[in-house]
Amino acid sequence: MTTFRRAAPPERPAEQPASRPARTDRPRTERPRTEGARADRPVATTYRAAPNQPIKPTGEKKPRMRPRTADRTKPVTVAADEGERLSKRVMQLKGCSRKEAEQFIEGGWVMVNGVVVEDPPFRVLQQTVTIAPDASLLNLHDVTIVLNKPAGYLDGVEEDDDEDDEDAPQPSRAARGRKPAAQSARTLLTHAKRCAYDDSGIRPLKRHVLHLEADVPLETGASGLVVFTQDWRTTRKLSEDIASMEHELIADVKGEVSPEALQKIARALNDERNPLPHTKFSVNSSTPELSKLRFAIKGAHPGLVAYLCERAGLQLLALRRIRLGRVTLSDLPVGQWRYLAAHEKF
Repeated sequence: MTTFRRAAPPERPAEQPASRPARTDRPRTERPRTEGARADRPVATTYRAAPNQPIKPTGEKKPRMRPRTADRTKPVTVAADEGERLSKRVMQLKGCSRKEAEQFIEGGWVMVNGVVVEDPPFRVLQQTVTIAPDASLLNLHDVTIVLNKPAGYLDGVEEDDDEDDEDAPQPSRAARGRKPAAQSARTLLTHAKRCAYDDSGIRPLKRHVLHLEADVPLETGASGLVVFTQDWRTTRKLSEDIASMEHELIADVKGEVSPEALQKIARALNDERNPLPHTKFSVNSSTPELSKLRFAIKGAHPGLVAYLCERAGLQLLALRRIRLGRVTLSDLPVGQWRYLAAHEKF
């Protein structure tokens, strides 16, 4: 640390120069010196940081550590003297390690007074803790969820972790009167929204809605198949092979589709000045009131169907994705989800 010392005061001349007469219109007050003060005491005018000790700027806030959006579930908080952790009780009953005990609890194999509890930090006192006789850690695999997203919901590909951040800037007065932002499709991944005829054979657990990844985008105004997965193999498949994977979409357009409109779509796809992804299209049904066009596109290209309909002079009313690779939406109701069965592959 650099130390600054007070310089010695210059000697007063015996006589003041004639050009600068001494001022006598204001009495001079002598500042009393503190007894024991030293003239060579360091003057603290500038502070420098010592080596390896940076100074924290004023107003800097410590970043708030917060789990991912999908993991924002508050654990049970009780005092330490209100019992012991459920995982500790399972360790005593099962004679296993703490990690295995937590896996038994998260797998839905542990009951407290006959009620399944999936939170390892849960505190127990005199409650009866039982473990299912067929409890096993072999079936704790990662799951993949297929959702029929309603129109108007976000696809959940990009999570907004700061949507409820206290430090986020407040909306302006003009923005307060606007339409609220669309909800994420992740909000539909609840037990109540699970399809009643899910034949995957997977027991729904609380941990199945945690750490879900979404890699295939879908327009907010469109509906249809959206995939959420915990399996790294599925994530790799949907991210690395998405360009060669075929997406099948059904577009509802107003009125009857004429052959001239189909020719315009074909010319737009074959325009060398504006290369577009490989796309196959056909007419599923056509009436004077409503027509359905089928598009099979290699890769995920949001906005492509709307662009083609605009080039053909067709008014797009609705868009729905019914297939992704070899996985189909089938008869899954809108707004509900199911587990990906073991025999289904993308």
